[in-house]
Amino acid sequence: MGVSRRLGSFTGRVVVLGFGSIGQAVLPLLFDSFGIAPSQVRIVTASHDGAGIARALGVELRVQPLTQANHEAVLAPLLGAGDLLLNVSVDVATLALVRFCQPRGVLYLDACCEPWAGRYVDPELPPTQRSNHALREEMLAFRRENPRAPTACITQGANPGLVSCFVKEALLHMAAELRLDLAPPASREQWAALAHRLDVKVIHIAERDTQVAEPRKRRGEFINTWSVDGFVDEGLQPSELGWGTHERHWPADALRHGYGSDAAILLNRPGIATRVRSWTPLQGAMQAFLVTHGESVSIPDYLTLRENGAVVYRPTVHYAYHPCDDTVASLHELAGRNWQLQPRQRIIRDEIVEGMDELGVLLMGNRRGVYWYGSRLTIAQARALAPWNNATSLQVVAGLLGALTWALRHPDRGVVEADEMDHEVMMDAARPYLGEVVGVWGDWTPLAGRTRLFPEPRDADDPWQFLNFRVT
Repeated sequence: MGVSRRLGSFTGRVVVLGFGSIGQAVLPLLFDSFGIAPSQVRIVTASHDGAGIARALGVELRVQPLTQANHEAVLAPLLGAGDLLLNVSVDVATLALVRFCQPRGVLYLDACCEPWAGRYVDPELPPTQRSNHALREEMLAFRRENPRAPTACITQGANPGLVSCFVKEALLHMAAELRLDLAPPASREQWAALAHRLDVKVIHIAERDTQVAEPRKRRGEFINTWSVDGFVDEGLQPSELGWGTHERHWPADALRHGYGSDAAILLNRPGIATRVRSWTPLQGAMQAFLVTHGESVSIPDYLTLRENGAVVYRPTVHYAYHPCDDTVASLHELAGRNWQLQPRQRIIRDEIVEGMDELGVLLMGNRRGVYWYGSRLTIAQARALAPWNNATSLQVVAGLLGALTWALRHPDRGVVEADEMDHEVMMDAARPYLGEVVGVWGDWTPLAGRTRLFPEPRDADDPWQFLNFRVT
């Protein structure tokens, strides 16, 4: 059972911060992929969840919630020069951890950029300060002050993370199939120029999760295939999207941040109350949630093309997520509770009986049609590849393995985003855990099959306007 594939070697100490669905999923593969022994690892987590798995793996688990007041005192005895902090927790500030790690010579890796608990839902903060744009700008400001430091790979799961590699792979596949004569891009400007040449106006991180568990969702219960707290936290942030240069209809509820890259805007409403039209090859057309994610800000910034300092090209980029059906029912109930979380939560894994996670990037605007590139991983494939995983968690783990492989080869690059890393190294490490990795052309547009029974805003002259994607 599983994939035994050495990606590198790591002899230092490892602290795994958080031991929910992703922590449990990644730990066995750290042993197999990097030759890490259980004696090298300590788990620091806020609850006893997963204690049985930790015992089975022979790893010490310490239940100690981290706070702004105690995080340095808790971590200092456990980490030093040449060690690794793998953060798969929620409600622990990413920037605080990076500030802790870098002066001590500790490598850092996470799957999401987080604040301390409470910031996402603080009504005293304006929407822009509860956004991923704000968290990213704070991290980038720190990076400018510390350009040469131990590597800290931030937002390096499946999405954000691996999907930035999918975008590059998709651009190269499109260029090859359209017989464009070009050398592989070697800089962010060249990647942006390629996206512009391919007339990519919009990129969705288009995901459809069809995993089904028995028993099904019950009243008063929130079900998810990964962290419930993590999903609800990000879902209650404002919707965020990279705002493309082709857009000509400003949303009535949109706000600019007014600082930083200016690559993204926000909608003054929660992501789990914002729906958009999207498409995946197996699902077809769907209505998904525009939940904020780090890649909705970093990808459009990376693919911005400037001439004489002025922006001449940028695609619209955002997440379009249709979670599993029981999660959709959970969200509907959550909305009815005025966003107060249900008293019971369940992350489904061992009880899943069928389904897959179809996760990819959908590039739109080219005359040939839309192009989806990504991973189609079934629950059966995930179980055959690694223990304590479902399809969703293993895609996240694949991104973490890819990022750690790159970081061990480049240990002194400071804070790094997925867009800036070698996508070939990342994909080579991740691909064995992704099931079927495919690129598919389609003829879908957000105007296809739309009813004329009721009036609604639309732009018939350009299907790729955000106005046409948004469900009103």
